[in-house]
Amino acid sequence: MSKVFVLGHKNPDTDSICSALSYAHLKKETGMEAEAIRLGEMNNETIYALKEFGFEAPRLVTRVSEEASQVILVDHNERQQSADDIDEVQVIEVIDHHRIANFETTDPLFFRAEPVGCTTTILLKLYKENGVTVPVNIAGLMLSAIISDSLLFKSPTCTDQDIQAARELAEIAGVDAEVYGLAMLKAGADLSNKTLEDLISLDSKEFEAGDHRFEVAQVNAIDVNEVLDRQQEIEVLMNQLVADKGLDLFVFVVTDILNNNSEAIVLGRRSGIIEGAFKSSVVDNRVLLPGIVSRKKQIVPVITEALS
Repeated sequence: MSKVFVLGHKNPDTDSICSALSYAHLKKETGMEAEAIRLGEMNNETIYALKEFGFEAPRLVTRVSEEASQVILVDHNERQQSADDIDEVQVIEVIDHHRIANFETTDPLFFRAEPVGCTTTILLKLYKENGVTVPVNIAGLMLSAIISDSLLFKSPTCTDQDIQAARELAEIAGVDAEVYGLAMLKAGADLSNKTLEDLISLDSKEFEAGDHRFEVAQVNAIDVNEVLDRQQEIEVLMNQLVADKGLDLFVFVVTDILNNNSEAIVLGRRSGIIEGAFKSSVVDNRVLLPGIVSRKKQIVPVITEALS
């Protein structure tokens, strides 16, 4: 059997990277020649998690079809979020916790999607179903992903299943989830070594709603003004991306991880839908989003409905 790539989405976050590594390990244990790869640069939070549990970064691959004929997608299924040449390879599995959109295959595949807060919550079930013990270091990665996606269990996407999985994984990894999780989130919120180009691209996803295309970038911060004070410069970069990609809307969300609120910069020809969609005034291209922290559950569905 030839090598199978296991990959998360472009602009990978902690769940995307940790799920790829964790699932590649499980597939190897069940007899598949699998390799976790990444489609972009990693953020500080993910780097912290990998270092904490002794992992090297997955290899960066820009064209998957040059090295593999089959791939497994984790933490995504929408094709615009995947490898640029995804249509040139066979997708044999998908493990995801997002909406299902813009996805079809010519061959049958294993597709596991569940309404939980994190992909690794599903992966823990798959380890158990396959009778494979979760190693200590893999447990640490899987726990990191749940903490990241749930903002330490405070996000509305977090379910009882995620909390239970985190408890099990923390025990295996031998860490205190609250203590480790806060340290990891703070590491991710340290933006001192990031350029503005980094901030609007490191955790950004493209979506489609009918005939419209929009992008939502998100960055976690302890002091949101540290980012938003540079709004004018950020808008120049955002406008360039809107033009280059032909986007109808670009939303750049800065999330306060301590107070669980967000503020966003919105640009694009359909930015006028934001006020009505979120019931919040847009002033100088900025909108307050009280209590909103989840792109998946609180932002993308609202924009999709408004654009449809």
